[in-house]
Amino acid sequence: MPSIHADDGTRIFYETFGKPDGEPLVLIMGLAVDRWGWIRQRNMLAKNFRCISIDNRGAGLSDKPHGDYDLFTMASDVESVMDAEGVESAHIVGYSLGGVLSQVLAVQSPQRVRSLVLASTACRIKNWRREILGDWTQLVEARGARAFGKENLRWVAAARHMRWIAPLAPAFAPLMVRAPAHGIIGQIQAMAGIDEQVHEELRGVDVDTLVIVGSQDILTPVADSEEIAHWIDRARLQVISGAAHGAVVTDATVFNRAVESFLNEQITAHA
Repeated sequence: MPSIHADDGTRIFYETFGKPDGEPLVLIMGLAVDRWGWIRQRNMLAKNFRCISIDNRGAGLSDKPHGDYDLFTMASDVESVMDAEGVESAHIVGYSLGGVLSQVLAVQSPQRVRSLVLASTACRIKNWRREILGDWTQLVEARGARAFGKENLRWVAAARHMRWIAPLAPAFAPLMVRAPAHGIIGQIQAMAGIDEQVHEELRGVDVDTLVIVGSQDILTPVADSEEIAHWIDRARLQVISGAAHGAVVTDATVFNRAVESFLNEQITAHA
């Protein structure tokens, strides 16, 4: 699998798949999850796009340096991968932490972004979410990555999904969380350090944007997506009824239909 060295020497692994001559599309996953978090979107996206799916620093095969991470460095990692693939600009699809990184990328390097899909994400940390991130850090430090994965299933799945997810938790959690403790903590610190000015800078983002969220998402509630859609002039908001934070997995059929429709519009617009 290909990899690049970021500006600070961190090795970032990524995968390419899909239509070789299709428009480039970059996938950026969420906290502690590697590129396989997109498993239920791969076939749909591969039909029309040249896909680049990245293991963020701290997760998957990418290096997991000790110490603080920050969003701007992680967004620059994405740019380094695009440079290595000869991609000047791409459609960017980000989930959760990946959605935050997508916003940062659109703010700091708008010329690299053709369109945005921002899923289950937020543009500000807010005090109540900062407290949750602090609790997660303490959990990972005390009990490790596996415990973090089990505990956080309740954040990603709505009540109607827990009946079938809960019995699978012991096996599912290690597959969902693909990062060591210090990598998870580094990514958490990056999220907690989001620049409070980023949300205001979203006013300068001038690309078509799909903001998508589950109606039962308690980690990045609908109000967060409404705020993003407010700041980005060309944004549209779609709420998936009954879905929680993990809509990319638990409600993939509805999620994929919305994303595919939006991206197909972008292909037509760029034709």
